[in-house]
Amino acid sequence: MRWMRAAGRALLVAAVVLAGYSGFGVRADAGAASGARGPMTLVTAGDLTDYLSPLLDDWNDGHPGERVTLVELPDSADETRAQMISELRSDNSRFDVLNIDVAWTSEFAAAGWISPLRRDRFPLDSFLRPVVDTATFDGRLYAVPYVTNAGLLYYRKDILDEEGEEPPRTWAELARQARTIAPRHGLDGYAGQFLPYEGLTVNVTEAVHSAGGSILQGDGARVTVDSDAARAGLRFLADGVRDGWISRDALGYKEEESRQAFQDGRLLFLRNWPYLYADASAAGSKVAGRFGAVPLPGPDGPGTSVLGGSNLAVSSSARHPASAADLISYLTSERVQRQVLTEGSLPPVRAALYEDPELIRAYPYLPTLRQSVLSAAPRPKSPRYDQVSLAVQAVAQDLMALRQTPEQAVARLARELGTISRKR
Repeated sequence: MRWMRAAGRALLVAAVVLAGYSGFGVRADAGAASGARGPMTLVTAGDLTDYLSPLLDDWNDGHPGERVTLVELPDSADETRAQMISELRSDNSRFDVLNIDVAWTSEFAAAGWISPLRRDRFPLDSFLRPVVDTATFDGRLYAVPYVTNAGLLYYRKDILDEEGEEPPRTWAELARQARTIAPRHGLDGYAGQFLPYEGLTVNVTEAVHSAGGSILQGDGARVTVDSDAARAGLRFLADGVRDGWISRDALGYKEEESRQAFQDGRLLFLRNWPYLYADASAAGSKVAGRFGAVPLPGPDGPGTSVLGGSNLAVSSSARHPASAADLISYLTSERVQRQVLTEGSLPPVRAALYEDPELIRAYPYLPTLRQSVLSAAPRPKSPRYDQVSLAVQAVAQDLMALRQTPEQAVARLARELGTISRKR
């Protein structure tokens, strides 16, 4: 997803391997409690904005005996995943600190690839409350939030002002404005990320949660998608395609395609991540100074975003886990978190930064983003998240191609998720 690729490349995916806890397992010799100190590696997907290297240089200057080496994997999430699987399956993994996508914390923990961490070791009360939940599995802390993210609804402020309209707060308002106003201005109505990939899972999960439903509960142990709320969420997406206010073009959009469509002035509304704000405001953008951002709408008011972002974890095979834990403390300190925003253009996890007047002047979307994060929900937790996400994508693709009704889609998804949850 584009928020992972924008800066910091906060994606690190590992496959699940069988170990011994409920069919999976947490290693009893979890190394994060060890006092071993020394050099280490930090692995992440490619840092295209080069903000991370200077942060690590500062660490290395102050810790000559605990120097950290940055290992950058490919920009592509799939390639990163493939390399991580290969490395973590080997007996001589070279990775110590892992920068992992929030959706995969459960997978890593269940596989026994990351070590439990002491909660009192990190100032979790200083973080935005929902982000901490993404770092836990089976009631234990397995990572520390590093970057967060939440979806926003971008809209053409100039056009709504011309029409005498406020940005939509409900699905009905969004559908009406997208269906009636957009055509008068030669625009498509609404788009998200609807190509079958992780972005589609995010968009579907947001629709289900916004309607008051859920997909899984209990760290993936219980399938809860068979509900009226889930059917309502899927109907919102299917109706958009059927009634034309979600264009067929949008079914091929990922983050970047949808960003480009909005930035080129072809969309009235777009669901996307905060990174879009800077891009769409830059010189050369056709909508610079002509758009705004609000929380995602829901059936009766503001909806529920899915949390994005990344967490930092200590590998179970880390050579110097005490140093690794200190590095995580450094990277999640308030000073460094400020630089994550100002130098890396990534949303920080420290709550106080969202109320800093200087930062709000530079990043006007911060109060809206804070509101969205505080009301956001994580993606479904599961030790088999990769299989869960693929099932959601396949069902949603048929739904939005109008090959299945919302009722049929929910029934099918419940069956497939039930099969996944029963696997051992």
